[in-house]
Amino acid sequence: MGAATAALTVSACTGPTTDGSSGAGPAGRLTVLSLGPVATWDPQRISNPQDIAFAGRVFTRTLTAFPAGADAAQQRTVEGDLATTAGSVDSSLKRWSFTLRDGVSWQDGSPVTCDDVRYGVSRSFAAPFASEGLNYPLAYLDIPRKADGSSLYPGPFAKDAKGQAAFDKAVSCDGTTVTFRLSTPMADFNQVVALPVFAPVKQSQDKAADGTYAVFSNGPYQLQNAWNPSAGGTFERNPHWDKASDPIRQAKPTSIDYVEGTESQTAVQQVINDTGVHRRAITLDSAPPAMQQHVLTDAALKARSVNPSAQFVDYLAPNVSKGVMRNLEVRRALALATNREGYVNALGGASAATEAYSLIGPALPGHTDSDPVGAGPAGDAAAARAALQESGLTLPVKIRVAYRSTPTADKAMAALVNGWESAGFTVSLQPVTKDYFAEVSKPARSAQTDVFWANWAPAWPSASTVIPPLFDSRLNLSDSGNGRDFGGFADPAVNTEITRISGLSDATARADSWSRLDASLAERGVFVALAQRKALFVAGSSVTGLSANAALGGFVDLAAVGVE
Repeated sequence: MGAATAALTVSACTGPTTDGSSGAGPAGRLTVLSLGPVATWDPQRISNPQDIAFAGRVFTRTLTAFPAGADAAQQRTVEGDLATTAGSVDSSLKRWSFTLRDGVSWQDGSPVTCDDVRYGVSRSFAAPFASEGLNYPLAYLDIPRKADGSSLYPGPFAKDAKGQAAFDKAVSCDGTTVTFRLSTPMADFNQVVALPVFAPVKQSQDKAADGTYAVFSNGPYQLQNAWNPSAGGTFERNPHWDKASDPIRQAKPTSIDYVEGTESQTAVQQVINDTGVHRRAITLDSAPPAMQQHVLTDAALKARSVNPSAQFVDYLAPNVSKGVMRNLEVRRALALATNREGYVNALGGASAATEAYSLIGPALPGHTDSDPVGAGPAGDAAAARAALQESGLTLPVKIRVAYRSTPTADKAMAALVNGWESAGFTVSLQPVTKDYFAEVSKPARSAQTDVFWANWAPAWPSASTVIPPLFDSRLNLSDSGNGRDFGGFADPAVNTEITRISGLSDATARADSWSRLDASLAERGVFVALAQRKALFVAGSSVTGLSANAALGGFVDLAAVGVE
């Protein structure tokens, strides 16, 4: 998430030039600018949140989807998309059914069927989809696993009768109704199926591993020519898309020109200049912090920008399994001495991030701005020193802190060090410049580091995609490493509470329980939340309906965007 350092001038593989020297291009054409690279457009392989947000509004429809626009996050619920409703579930919360709506067609005019949905989901179990895409079908469907954790079902390309029978039992069709049988209760599974890994695929059009950039659309746009991995492509109107069958997408532009390879700094400057095709252009990447204040202090530019919360929350994970951070008072002292205000300022100020005290972000039910430890935005060095003195350790207490090093992160961590050392710590920073998360997940790392910097983004607007993947030791801790539980936290009572909350059918009770668990983990110093990241997107003066959707990770929502 660092700022761009180079400026490139690129043009799309099709459509008008994009250096601002040409005319405005065809009326009704929207241009979107992104650095990329897009790794794939295959629904069962796609995992990048920005690409998911684009594909889901342009050419890939799913059983459910989040409503369009900035207010969608406040609703925090999905609607029927390919399905007529957001689904129905039995009392066990393990059997979900969705009935497809009439009038939904592929770009060749053939109907989207229940078997297309089944086939799409089945692909996620095969190579390369199983390793490259989102693994939620493997995680949640009631299909037995082998001793090594892999699924008994090898996917649709292998002839395996036992595996196929297991899949057929877990995902079945009755006319236009598809039913999923889950291995564990899930009250928000209808949000999971809004992800493209559950999208339908027409088997006759499946290019398997060779279809990295193949697009066979059931949405409002289809790919005009072959995708150019170094430049992008143009999406034109799908003539078989029927607005009456689509409650989510308004599809106002006549076409969308996706220009890949544009550094964020260059893209923002092109849109600010507001000439040629860039009058009808949007940046898909956030403006670098150095440019954000220029945009937000200019009334005209601010009017054609949005500054939403982005998907990531930065936090610290103290190593509770080894060393000084096993001591509760030491962890409390670290939390009390943390200067979130200085950290945010180093990231670029209020337009780049806001102080966070919870891992449950503002787009999620259960979010709160309360400060469980009472540190305040700048930290409380005096209270932290008192806690450190109560630890029984001799001051100063030495701690080693690992973090992903970038020029911006170096400044942000330096701001934290000042507060910690005022409280009685001696801090040794451990910057990691390459493969940070792989490096700090190694088993040997727990003996070398006392505090790990980390960040996390929910896969959908639910704390069930935050607390369990980070702190359920059953999912993370093994002989091969700590997974995403970098601090090695393990508490059977917390695991039991995670299971209890996951099985609650009442959404309000579920959100309240996640919020209380989040606060209790913060009070125990299991994590120290730092900042909720923000983004800044800019549009040309002829773009209408610009909004970012927190339910889509805070990215630009193309469902309601238009061009004059």
